[in-house]
Amino acid sequence: MIHHIVPKKAYFAVFIALLLLTAVTIEVAFVDLGVLNNIVALSIAVFKALLVVLFFMHVRWSNKLTQVVVASGFLWLAILVAFTLGDYFTRGLLGVPGK
Repeated sequence: MIHHIVPKKAYFAVFIALLLLTAVTIEVAFVDLGVLNNIVALSIAVFKALLVVLFFMHVRWSNKLTQVVVASGFLWLAILVAFTLGDYFTRGLLGVPGK
């Protein structure tokens, strides 16, 4: 099996990007964006997770099967979040207490 050798410069660049995105997340937490606060914070978190998966877990250079498995994991997470949000936003629509 052939392994891709990643230069240290790439690791340091990703590390610096993660630190900068963490600082951006902290700064956004102190800005009142209304309902967009959670959306912006989660978007930054997803981008940071994508960087970690692609570079530190070497998915960017792995075979297609590994990429499909990782993508299906993210798809499954999206399905679970969609069902959870669907349940949360429809509570109380039938007049049943619980919200």
